[in-house]
Amino acid sequence: MIEGIAHICISATNLAETERFYCSGLGFHKAFDFIRGDDVFGFYLEVADRTFIEVFRQEEEPGTGAMPIKHICFEVSNIDDIIEHLQAQEYDVTEKSLGADQSWQAWVTDPSGVRIELHEYTDRSSQLTREHCKLDA
Repeated sequence: MIEGIAHICISATNLAETERFYCSGLGFHKAFDFIRGDDVFGFYLEVADRTFIEVFRQEEEPGTGAMPIKHICFEVSNIDDIIEHLQAQEYDVTEKSLGADQSWQAWVTDPSGVRIELHEYTDRSSQLTREHCKLDA
């Protein structure tokens, strides 16, 4: 049976900036590097216990091709705190808004163009109540 998400793999045009974004910005920890000879060409980031993001260097600049991931969504315990922290790290993050699923959300983009959704559940969140998410036509 499936236990959870083991990892999400993303491409990075700048490994150092990507590591800074995920570690200093979002508070993840580097678990290990991928090394060939003397070349570090990727790394694993620990998001939570047994949940990782796998990052590999990409030579192509953002916007030159389709991104293999539409976005990554991270559940957060306090969206206001993470928005404030990201702004203090000089990252451009949107204001929070209440989504159609009744969860708070905000958005930021990593250095390689991967969109990151920050999600704080409410008592009315569809993810908790299992009620359908109804959108205006």
